[in-house]
Amino acid sequence: MESTAGGAGQLLAISDLHIGYPENRALVEQMRPDSDEDWLIVAGDVAETVADIRWVLETFAGRFRKVLWSPGNHDLWTHPRETVPLRGVPRYEHLVEVCRELGVTTPEDPYPVWHGPGGPVVVAPLFLLYDYSFLPEGCTTKEEGLAYAHGTGIVCNDEYLLYPDPFPSREAWCRARVAATQRRLAALPEDLPTVLINHYPLDRHPMDVLWHPEFAMWCGTGLTADWHRRFRVAAMVYGHLHIPRTTWLDGVRFEEVSVGYPREWRKRPEPPGRLRRILPMEVGSGDRGAASGLGRGRGSAR
Repeated sequence: MESTAGGAGQLLAISDLHIGYPENRALVEQMRPDSDEDWLIVAGDVAETVADIRWVLETFAGRFRKVLWSPGNHDLWTHPRETVPLRGVPRYEHLVEVCRELGVTTPEDPYPVWHGPGGPVVVAPLFLLYDYSFLPEGCTTKEEGLAYAHGTGIVCNDEYLLYPDPFPSREAWCRARVAATQRRLAALPEDLPTVLINHYPLDRHPMDVLWHPEFAMWCGTGLTADWHRRFRVAAMVYGHLHIPRTTWLDGVRFEEVSVGYPREWRKRPEPPGRLRRILPMEVGSGDRGAASGLGRGRGSAR
């Protein structure tokens, strides 16, 4: 576990930058720290190509004291316009090497300790995927859930672009990641709280507000439902749903820090692309939501 000294800085977070949209790329160009001591969490869905992901992380690495990245499903896609023809685990490993070249902390690296305001806290970027355990009501198997989703037209593009190679399925890859990550977290010092970062929330409750609840199948795993209690979590940072807000569960703060697509953030009253402060905790971090992020058109996918 790496220990990095901090000063009077902030632990900031953002996710779902989706810089394939020019408007979102422009937001990234404007994102800057408030001090030389600020760290930045990037909780996935930067872009669909290695070149774009590299540009964003290199930009942030040149501005922030430390940058931490957890992959999102879009980062792992093997997209038709991608020039790096890797898929599954080899693609993820390639992105890890890109991050290491840039000095960005990944889920494969020692977890750093934040010693700034609100610390000391272990800041742990995770990569866990999903296992189709968040099934639609009335469905008992993945096959039933997928059939229901196809019937509604709400099917995640992961089904066509996110490959699990060499694992036989995405859920098998998920279960392997969960088991390995659980061992690492269990080995952390028991006197240190944690900030856990994952593209998907560790508990299902943030999906309760989805207009299309069938999309929850692609949003995490029930295997992590008690992690916010087991691992002394001060804050759980995630993205993916495009519903930036703060919720609380069992006294633990869950922060969705996503930007989302331009058609979503244009409807919100607050300026887009604001970096969310995780530590020290923002005053007034109640249950706040952005309703414009809840809806998805038929056939839409995250």
